[in-house]
Amino acid sequence: MSRSTFTLDDLKRILLEGSGAPEGDGLDGDVLDTEFTDIGYDSLALLETSSRIEREYGIELDESVVGEATTPRAFIAAVTGHLTVAAA
Repeated sequence: MSRSTFTLDDLKRILLEGSGAPEGDGLDGDVLDTEFTDIGYDSLALLETSSRIEREYGIELDESVVGEATTPRAFIAAVTGHLTVAAA
């Protein structure tokens, strides 16, 4: 399914689905600028999240997204950038 927006709620949902973590684990509060490692998500969790986003949104994320997007805000911006390009 292709979508045109990607929000913090979308990221939280996909992170939780992929990690199997209890609802809201590490994602409560203002986490936009918190490092993923500080909220309990490592590079493997982010790789799984990227794969799920690619399938759900019909886009292909650069490998650099996982390495460079170290906070939810940066990850959302990277996905939004890909959605914008895909929509053009």
